[in-house]
Amino acid sequence: MNNYIKLLNNLDELGLINIKNNIDTYLNLINSGEKSVIDALYELSNLELKSKQEKAILACVKTANFPFLKEIDDFEFEFQPSINKQQILDLKSLRFVENNENILFVGTPGVGKTHLATSLGIECAKHRYSTYFIHFQELMAQLKKALAENRLEARLKHFSKYKVLIIDEVGYLPIDVDTANIFFQLISKRYEKHSTIITTNMPFSSWGEVFGSATIANAILDRLLHHSHVISIKGPSYRLKSKMKYFNSSSNTSS
Repeated sequence: MNNYIKLLNNLDELGLINIKNNIDTYLNLINSGEKSVIDALYELSNLELKSKQEKAILACVKTANFPFLKEIDDFEFEFQPSINKQQILDLKSLRFVENNENILFVGTPGVGKTHLATSLGIECAKHRYSTYFIHFQELMAQLKKALAENRLEARLKHFSKYKVLIIDEVGYLPIDVDTANIFFQLISKRYEKHSTIITTNMPFSSWGEVFGSATIANAILDRLLHHSHVISIKGPSYRLKSKMKYFNSSSNTSS
């Protein structure tokens, strides 16, 4: 077995697949004098590093529990003119994460709150910030179960550790005061330490109804809003967009 075959075997064994797949090309470039050995080795190592970084990003995105993979570029800002596109692009810079600021998306169902929250979460995961997405009802179910099993503190610690925690659909269904107290504990643990992204269809004035107590609701809001970006979306539902087009075309045909 010659050294070339041994080299390929070694690269395979070390998991350096990108170097293995491209080594023939670079050997030819070296032999033709188009690349020096140093330049060839450097570029091959860069290929391998880029591949490992891409895999790490994919792993971060996969473990973040996103409901779908849609990014900021996929969002139709022209359909929701109430949204300040420049503000969203500024949030995409992730300065809010470094400053431990929160983001609250407020609006009726279907206006794109979850899309924007998820898109920012994906951007965070891509930059290797620990990120996790969870629906509010699922979060509270997990915390209530942990309380019943006498391991609430451990579960609160688990959700407190994420650099970015996305909690979707706060207020979709009301919760009891005891459960609201648990949510308050989580928000308190994250306060000024990490960023929390919230989506809600309820105006802040109605949070007392959601949490069964105006006092608890105000305490939660006080911590969420202290260092935050509030984005109120007022516009039509994306879910009704295709139906609106259908009805519009039908009415035009009829007339």
